[in-house]
Amino acid sequence: MTVPDGPAAAGRSPSIVISGASLRFGALCHFAGLDLTLEGGRTTCLLGPSGIGKTSLLKLVAGLPAAGLAGSVSADDGAPLAGRIAMMAQRDHLLPWARLIENTVLGARLRGETPDLARARALLTRLGLGEATHLRPDALSGGMRQRAALARTLYEDRPVILMDEPFSALDAVTRHRLQGETARTLSGRTVLLVTHDPAEALRLGDRILVLIGGPATLHEVAVPDGPVPRDPTRPEFGAALSRLFDRLAADGAAA
Repeated sequence: MTVPDGPAAAGRSPSIVISGASLRFGALCHFAGLDLTLEGGRTTCLLGPSGIGKTSLLKLVAGLPAAGLAGSVSADDGAPLAGRIAMMAQRDHLLPWARLIENTVLGARLRGETPDLARARALLTRLGLGEATHLRPDALSGGMRQRAALARTLYEDRPVILMDEPFSALDAVTRHRLQGETARTLSGRTVLLVTHDPAEALRLGDRILVLIGGPATLHEVAVPDGPVPRDPTRPEFGAALSRLFDRLAADGAAA
């Protein structure tokens, strides 16, 4: 989905400044006073246990309302974020009556634009859905639906991309391939990617943050050298993964 609607913005991908983020439900405080800058043109991966508030942070950046959520979000270039963000939510939100190709270009249709069907078909082909463009969502598997939601997000071609568990429904081989494809497609964009998979974060993240505790706080962890997508078979990747698992386990035990 595009959040909110508006024309795509040209130029560099801005840094996103999040200030004073809080999430409260009555007396329960998930987090408060969180400050975070998403570096422009880089991918930040956010890890943390279920229910800690990772998706809520995505919604805050997207400008979507959520109960108990507060904070300010701005771009470092001073321009409004409206029309410069595309978000892939956990649910695919495909229109059940629309064909796959129509779901892919939905944002353009809603804005009254003429969709680029050739580019949409090429994108679907790259994601392994080239033979399914005429199908409706009820004919797609869960993994295909997730790839369709990814295609719709990538089609929007925005400088800021928010992704919530974008590869969770995919088998291991497809996940590995699409991680690489997505990383190359989004190179130079400002990306915030929420994941529960430490290996995925290490493969795709220029920066990795862990949200942990009660109230939760943000902790940065080291990433292996080299550009994304990183090769998980390299020894330094395995060593970094082991350290990250140890950190997550220690944080979880202390929470």
